[in-house]
Amino acid sequence: MANFLLEVGTEELPAGFLGGALEQWRSLIPQSLSTNSLNSDAVEVYGTPRRLAVLIKGLPSQQPDREEEIKGPPAQAAFKDGNPTPAALGFAKKQGVEIEALQIRPTDKGDFVFVNKSIAGRPVADILTELVPQWIYALEGKRLMRWGDGDVRFSRPIRWLVALLDAAVLPIELVNASKIVKSDRITRGHRVLHPESVIIPQATDYVTTLRLASVVVNASERATTIKEQVNASATKLSGTTEIYPDLLAEVTNLVEYPSTVVGNFEAEFLNLPTEVITTVMVSHQRYFPVFKDANHQALLPNFITISNGDPSKADIIAVGNERVIRARLADGQFFYKTDLAKPLESFLPQLEKVTFQEDLGSLRLKVDRIVNIAAQIANQLQLPENQRQDIQRGALLCKADLVTQMVYEFPELQGVMGEQYALASGETAEVAKAIFEHYLPRGADDILPATLTGQIVGLADRLDTLVSIFGLGLIPSGSSDPFALRRAANAVINITWAANLSINLADLLEQITTDFVAKYDKDKTQLITNLREFFLQRIRTLLQEEKQIDYDLVNAVLGENDPEYTERALKDLLDVRDRALYLQQIRRDGTLDTIYETVNRSTRLAAQGDLDTQQLDPTTLVRQELFQKSSEAAFYNAIVELVPQTQAAGRSRNYQLLVTELGKIAPTVSSFFDGADSVLVMDSDPEIKRNRLNLLGLLRNHARVLADFGAIVKNL
Repeated sequence: MANFLLEVGTEELPAGFLGGALEQWRSLIPQSLSTNSLNSDAVEVYGTPRRLAVLIKGLPSQQPDREEEIKGPPAQAAFKDGNPTPAALGFAKKQGVEIEALQIRPTDKGDFVFVNKSIAGRPVADILTELVPQWIYALEGKRLMRWGDGDVRFSRPIRWLVALLDAAVLPIELVNASKIVKSDRITRGHRVLHPESVIIPQATDYVTTLRLASVVVNASERATTIKEQVNASATKLSGTTEIYPDLLAEVTNLVEYPSTVVGNFEAEFLNLPTEVITTVMVSHQRYFPVFKDANHQALLPNFITISNGDPSKADIIAVGNERVIRARLADGQFFYKTDLAKPLESFLPQLEKVTFQEDLGSLRLKVDRIVNIAAQIANQLQLPENQRQDIQRGALLCKADLVTQMVYEFPELQGVMGEQYALASGETAEVAKAIFEHYLPRGADDILPATLTGQIVGLADRLDTLVSIFGLGLIPSGSSDPFALRRAANAVINITWAANLSINLADLLEQITTDFVAKYDKDKTQLITNLREFFLQRIRTLLQEEKQIDYDLVNAVLGENDPEYTERALKDLLDVRDRALYLQQIRRDGTLDTIYETVNRSTRLAAQGDLDTQQLDPTTLVRQELFQKSSEAAFYNAIVELVPQTQAAGRSRNYQLLVTELGKIAPTVSSFFDGADSVLVMDSDPEIKRNRLNLLGLLRNHARVLADFGAIVKNL
């Protein structure tokens, strides 16, 4: 078995490209080997800012021999009167076989000529020579550059290439016009700690040899080292730190031999809000802040950074880092003091100069719409006057900090500074918190707003964006979603579910679109249709992907082209969630199986009747005098007893009441279908037939209060 090493040496790669390239190779290379019938024991991918590498262990010396069936021309064209035509002769020559080796076989498209060929496996060295350039040039990333004087594009110029099959150099050339990079066994060590060239004796010596040259090629090992060193440094300072995942990933891909550097800054800067200091450190300088304790509410005047330099020069490196952060914090201090010189509300007029969207006007106009929508939500929830006042105030001020100097310089602090400035301006804690929370969630894994005021202002902001952007016809398509409308709709649904807000989304969309088209003269019918379909798709996706509800159960609560279920879902987001979760629960515990057969059979047959799906009470719909069997009367009485339970389940969303009763009457329905006293539903007498279909339709309607059982798949 052979081992193969490939190292692509480059100028310093961007951290983002390096992480993505390693992930691509972890998928691409094993797939490529498999396609070429090459098995291996392990594919280990490595990378640092100056290199991408893969070590493939346990490769065979060559491909296995294989049999291949090759399809040729149609038999009718290959042979005439039993004699081969030029088509057959040409096919045989191309495949390197005698004409007698051709076989005629039937296919879906008629008889064709085939040949079976034994193909000898190629040496693995030949295959790797072809594959390596493909692996390199297949890597994708942002802002790839041309290097040399050719058209080859890569993240950064390629400077050297190592390709070893065990101890032998595999000859490979990367040609880029006049620039040619030839493979060798010579690599580079750490720029500072080991600037000399490094010779790799054989493929499996790669990791050890470069470690001796002060290069840790394993990214996971570097990340572990960084975490340990950062935590140890914080402990020495009698503090603690937070290992931010994104920051850790970035600094891991910026260094080859990590070491920590501890720096200080003046304690006077600690008067700044903690979020300002941590934003400067983490987002702008790639430093780890040091907190006083595990609560992470107060900072120490220190920071920890990861160096790729000489650890013995840590003090000198720290001085340079301190100089930079001191200037950034001084800027932040100036912005903070300047912004605090006037109340937050005074920034509102400046929002008129900031465009939200070209056709929709300024951010100030958007704020007015948010205020109006927030009031509509508060009306739906029938909130008391004091809460309405906080909501209106929070909606009015929610975007004011966007035009402050601090947020202009540090956009990541939107909402954060709004809360700080609101408190400093004498606003209530509820209003201040809403300004911060209305941006939540900021991403898929972010927290949701915790206060009612923050929840409602956040809903109003997103609903305005959705209606306004949809109103302009800018609907997301495929992967294109420049206004993050899918994320906005997901947030509306998730906030509503998490906070158990009894809002009527259908009515809200109706009100907001009415206001929009009155001002912008758009087609309301198409706009409301597009929005409803968009939200229904988002509900479907969230139920399946986040709530882990089976697809058929989601279909059962949302309906398949069923306007009744569509309207119900949009009018009560909590109800559609609860019904889906409950269905999943009773599928898991087996309860669904006990009622499925009778309800589903009744649902299918009821479709042949004409009973309205809203009807529940049998007393005026079923004629008892037409009963011919006792099973009909028993069915009827069971439905009569079911009515109050179904109505109670619908009012309270306690669907266990309904399912329990459906379970009780299941034997009665089974007797109606198949018992000794069973009936033929499709009786020749149209009145008797209609009477029996009405019984089945009533049972279907009661079950429909929970779900459309016709959409549920048995034993999924």
